[in-house]
Amino acid sequence: MDAGYRVFEACEAADALAILDGRDDIGAVFTDIEMPGMTGLALAAAVRDRWPSMPVLVTSGRVRPGSGELPNGAAYIAKPYMPGELVATLGKMLPAPDSGD
Repeated sequence: MDAGYRVFEACEAADALAILDGRDDIGAVFTDIEMPGMTGLALAAAVRDRWPSMPVLVTSGRVRPGSGELPNGAAYIAKPYMPGELVATLGKMLPAPDSGD
């Protein structure tokens, strides 16, 4: 499913933060809770601290965040999810595209 998003892949949180540091055209962060280095929850908190307006979507098939574990404004989607569900969730989190009018 091509939803028109450009994706930058990072193998671990440090790589994701380096990508975010080096670009100004990233509109959202999508992370798994379980990953090498820091957890996706720690990455979500780091993103929220450094880029407070950046939408963050967290996922997992094994771990469900407890109350207060997600940073303010972050969302969670459980695996397995359907591609349309992912696109719809991101669409709700991202600002509407500029229509150019």
